[in-house]
Amino acid sequence: MRLIRAPGVYRPQADSWLLCRALRDLPRIPGARVLDACAGTGVATLAAAAAGAGSLTAIDLSWPALLSTWLNCRVRGIAVELLHGDFSAALRLPRFDLVVANPPYVPAAASRARGPALAWDAGPDGRSVLDRLCHTLPDLLTDRGCGLIVHSAISDPDRSLCQLRGRGVAAQVVAGGTVPFGPVLRSRERWLAERGHIRPGQDEEELVVIRIDRTESSVVGDRQ
Repeated sequence: MRLIRAPGVYRPQADSWLLCRALRDLPRIPGARVLDACAGTGVATLAAAAAGAGSLTAIDLSWPALLSTWLNCRVRGIAVELLHGDFSAALRLPRFDLVVANPPYVPAAASRARGPALAWDAGPDGRSVLDRLCHTLPDLLTDRGCGLIVHSAISDPDRSLCQLRGRGVAAQVVAGGTVPFGPVLRSRERWLAERGHIRPGQDEEELVVIRIDRTESSVVGDRQ
């Protein structure tokens, strides 16, 4: 797939394609109201459109990412609503039948990311965004809504599953794969090993897609 990508915007990689494949495997896409959280180039937005989504909303903290999403939709004749900000800003919108997210999840020495690293750096344990996303995503879903989150096993999928189930939704790993480290992980292999995130000499990571399913009255602390 050829994509327009503004400077500094995350280039779709193995995690992006894994998320898109999991999206295509869902049976409930036609006519669905879909949110692409942490949209980047909008590749998941495009996948949802191709699967027959009824409406599309993309949200990102990065203006260049939103521009990239808009352009990639525009050249394909796809209508998309853009929202600038953190995914929690979508709480003020009507709920969604499907929320897909490829959030930042790479452990980083710095507690706060800047510039292009906003797309991948997520604090010392890789959870600075994931923890908030797991708390927020159930509240973005309709009564029978579904969510998909992709992230690395380095960032503790079991913790994500536990947090999501603690919100009263069903959560399970539905896809995965092992890929070689990319440039970011290769550049901090020693630090990751010292912190216990990887084994010494490890040069591959496991990616997982977690599926979230909400049923009526299932979410603790539900929005009115």
